[in-house]
Amino acid sequence: MSKTLKWILIIVAGLLLLGVVGYNVMKVQTKKHSPEATVTYNQDGVKLSVTYSRPSKKGRVIFDGLIPYGKVWRTGANEATTFETDKDLLIAGQVLPAGKYTLWTIPGLDVWTVIFNSKQYGWGVGMNGEASMDPQFDVLRAESRVERLLDPVEVFTISFGEEGAPALVLEWDQTHVEVPFTLR
Repeated sequence: MSKTLKWILIIVAGLLLLGVVGYNVMKVQTKKHSPEATVTYNQDGVKLSVTYSRPSKKGRVIFDGLIPYGKVWRTGANEATTFETDKDLLIAGQVLPAGKYTLWTIPGLDVWTVIFNSKQYGWGVGMNGEASMDPQFDVLRAESRVERLLDPVEVFTISFGEEGAPALVLEWDQTHVEVPFTLR
């Protein structure tokens, strides 16, 4: 092997190593600001889980500011949010088959569209800053009314409401959205 080729290979290997290390450092740094969380629901013979990253308000205008109305949002920060169910669910009169989905939303002032998409995405946002969701993989879209909260929620939170009918609950700033579900 020639000396020139050896140096080119060493430089390429060094750049690859630097890229991998840089990517992992960036991931760790972003997770500090929007830590990852997993919430689960395990009742009535169904097991659900949501894994997402939790951004903070930090004095910002969230909806119709940081998160524009009428545009697809990855519903959290960092990687795309995932929703997994081990049983078929009925959401807004539609069947969501058992499986793993990415969870997206289209926030609005009074109504949100909640989207369960069958494709698994990496970061959830493209280089242009727009959500990287491909609508051809949408399995279910449901609309949910927005409730205004008197006390703002500082950190974006996904939970499962269990009062009355079970529901997927999204809260941030002064916005509360519930997506009721039942077993099919």
